[in-house]
Amino acid sequence: MSSHDNDLKNQNSGQEIGVKAIRKALKTIPDNPGVYRMLGEKGDVLYVGKALNLKKRVSSYTRLNQLPDRLKLMVSLTASMEIVLTTTEAEALLLEANYIKKMKPRFNILLRDDKSFPWLMLTKDHKFPRLLRQRGKPIPGALYWGPFASAWAVDQTLQLLQRAFLLRTCSDSVLSSRSRPCLLYQIKRCSAPCVDRISSAEYDKLVTQAREFLSGGGQALQQKLTQEMEKASEDMAFERAALIRDRIRGFTSIRASNAINPTNTQEADVIAIWQEAGQSCVQVFFIRGGRNNGNCAFYPSHDATARAEDVLPAFIMQFYENKMPTSLILTNVELPDKSLVEEALTLKKGSKVQLNVPLKGEKKTVLDHAILNAREALERKLAESTGQAKLLAKVAELFDLEAPPQRIEVYDNSHIMGQAPYGVMIVGGAEGFDRRSYRKYSIKGPVAPGDDFGMMREVMTRRFSRLVKSEGNKNDSALQKPDLLLIDGGKGQVSAVKEILETLGITDIPLVGIAKGVDRNAGREWFFVQGKEPFQLPERDPVLYYLQRLRDEAHRFAITTHRAGRSKALIHSKLDDVPGIGAVRKKALLARFGSVKGVKQATIEELRCVPGINKETASVIYGYFHPEVGRS
Repeated sequence: MSSHDNDLKNQNSGQEIGVKAIRKALKTIPDNPGVYRMLGEKGDVLYVGKALNLKKRVSSYTRLNQLPDRLKLMVSLTASMEIVLTTTEAEALLLEANYIKKMKPRFNILLRDDKSFPWLMLTKDHKFPRLLRQRGKPIPGALYWGPFASAWAVDQTLQLLQRAFLLRTCSDSVLSSRSRPCLLYQIKRCSAPCVDRISSAEYDKLVTQAREFLSGGGQALQQKLTQEMEKASEDMAFERAALIRDRIRGFTSIRASNAINPTNTQEADVIAIWQEAGQSCVQVFFIRGGRNNGNCAFYPSHDATARAEDVLPAFIMQFYENKMPTSLILTNVELPDKSLVEEALTLKKGSKVQLNVPLKGEKKTVLDHAILNAREALERKLAESTGQAKLLAKVAELFDLEAPPQRIEVYDNSHIMGQAPYGVMIVGGAEGFDRRSYRKYSIKGPVAPGDDFGMMREVMTRRFSRLVKSEGNKNDSALQKPDLLLIDGGKGQVSAVKEILETLGITDIPLVGIAKGVDRNAGREWFFVQGKEPFQLPERDPVLYYLQRLRDEAHRFAITTHRAGRSKALIHSKLDDVPGIGAVRKKALLARFGSVKGVKQATIEELRCVPGINKETASVIYGYFHPEVGRS
């Protein structure tokens, strides 16, 4: 029997086992709406789906002759199933998106590289509210506008808003400590409330105008300011007229600064998909207040046969899983379950959400621009991927690998005389640098100064002992098995790493050392591979450049990690280790005694004189620094 026949026989056997597991689950699955999860032998989630009728939907997986090859493979790997009941199919759709984002099942369409977006925030907890960029957890009471596609987009808008509304961007502490106006006042970007160059009432007026503008009332506000400028000019108040003129120019700059600013569309998300060579790019444009807040490209992970009609609804639900949808979403593809998606997003938002495919007019122009961006972004990515694939094929040929490596792990260490020692791992592959898979290892040691072997031993042991215990897990990047290990070092480092891996029972991961050699020439690296003599590559070899980039990225990440750890250690105070001493008491102690040494030399009575320090706390502090005496 040929190997092909054996593979076919094993797959058919797996499918029979999978169908049996699904039929067993069907005995207890009701006809209600809900979400189902198909699990592998080790409990890993293979697929998450939703259904109006769970029993009917799940039973379809037992009819193998009606399933595509991808789903046949999924069934063959299925060992058990789990379900969660919901009240409606819309609720099931929301829950499905939540599960997919968290569990990342291998057979689902996945939104990769999702992130939070920056917003413009106007504070309300001060007499002179502050306008600034904010990302992350919302601050209660503050006003928000956005989102913006990038920090650059929101910063550009913020600079233009400074010119138009003269609102402060400095912190409260800076505001309270100023004795004269800063440079922003001199260049007409701030009204200088810090030194009373503007009254509270006038500043409130600017705040109101900014809120009106950001909420879409820019045209009416600009007309009003034009009338004020003309009146000031008639009244011979030329300085005031010039100031208003500059603000009006600020409005013009805001409108001219974006590629598309639709006048009739105040708020919408424009989502366009383009497919080519079995891959997809989804471009998202944010239209807020009639202005374009920028765009962002996403590349969902899916099977090469997936259609745009299948990818886009999955993308939309996962995209809005951790974001509030806008009232209008423009797409270039008619969704098969449009009404269901609208119902689910309306449920999440709490008000009506519409999905439209515009065919003419301004909205169609905006959508066409998004489609163009999606197409060009995907073409660039495909071109880069083609070049990357060629490089990886040459890497495989150079190091005698069975196939081009999809996951290359590179390791490096950084410390100064044993202080703040860190080891790091970076990951490269077909998609370039996979920064989500980067890992930092704070060396627990002890490590002698210069003991790079000891540091590498700890990093490798911690990294691969987890891999051995898990036996690999494709859903967890930290537990995936690398196709190639690139070590910054020569023969000694490679031998040491090989010994560590063999101790853990790992013998099938190729190892390569890269070292600059005795002359430390960055263009003439030596490569060390077990069983081969050290060798060099031609100076202009593309593979050499690629391997150098991997090594340099690991070195950069190691240095920045070490510096961050060292800075954290430097700001750590002995007072941080005293029980019951938090930031407020620590600040009060240092303000009174000037340094930790001064606190250490203080008596209990002197400590009791510090605000916030009672007799018991004073005794704790004194006892910490004088253990031989104990508490009084």
